[in-house]
Amino acid sequence: QVQVVESGGGLVQPGGSLRLSCAASVSIGSFNNMGWYRQAPGKQRELVAALTRGGSTNYGDSVKGRFTISRDNAKNTVYLQMNSLKPDDTAVYYCNLGNWYWGQGTQVTVSS
Repeated sequence: QVQVVESGGGLVQPGGSLRLSCAASVSIGSFNNMGWYRQAPGKQRELVAALTRGGSTNYGDSVKGRFTISRDNAKNTVYLQMNSLKPDDTAVYYCNLGNWYWGQGTQVTVSS
C-alpha cells in the first residue's frame, strides 16, 4: 500500500513563506504525474501545482510566480515552495501521486 504523508504546514503572516513536503513510501519515479492541490472551507479542491516525470510543470493561475513545485527522487519527496503568501492561500494542502494516491493534507493558514 502506498503511503503519502504531507508536512510543513502552519500559520504564517501575509508575505511570508512555507515549504511543504510530500513523502512517499515508494519511488516517486514510478509516477508520471505528481501534484499539490488545496481546498479552502466551502470551496472545491483545486490544482495548485503539477509536475510530470519528464519535469514539465503546471501552476494554478492564482499561484503562478509565487509557488514552485520540485522533487527529490533520492528522498522520494515532492516539495511545494510557497512565497509571498496571501490570506487567500489559506487551505488544506494535499499531495497527489499518479492521479491516484492522496495524502491526509496539511493545513496552511495565512493571517496576521
